[in-house]
Amino acid sequence: MATHSHTTPEERAAKRVEDFNGMAWHVAAYVIINIFLWLIVPTAAFWVTFGWGIGLAFHVAFYFIGDKEIEGRRYQKYLAEEQAREREKVS
Repeated sequence: MATHSHTTPEERAAKRVEDFNGMAWHVAAYVIINIFLWLIVPTAAFWVTFGWGIGLAFHVAFYFIGDKEIEGRRYQKYLAEEQAREREKVS
């Protein structure tokens, strides 16, 4: 589990903003280009939209789900809750 102890909070925040901007531009390009494709070549646009949509879905999923730092914090939170429950049982 990565804790990112070698980076500062500012660096992690900047990376998160950069990742969000990349995802936002990807979504914008997907929508704009696919609108034009459907207007120009509707017979072939389905496969482009479908294939690119799969890639875009992975990009969005990795942005929201794939952040190991968030996963690590969630683990620490749940661990602390479980330890608190154990302490309550003992006392």
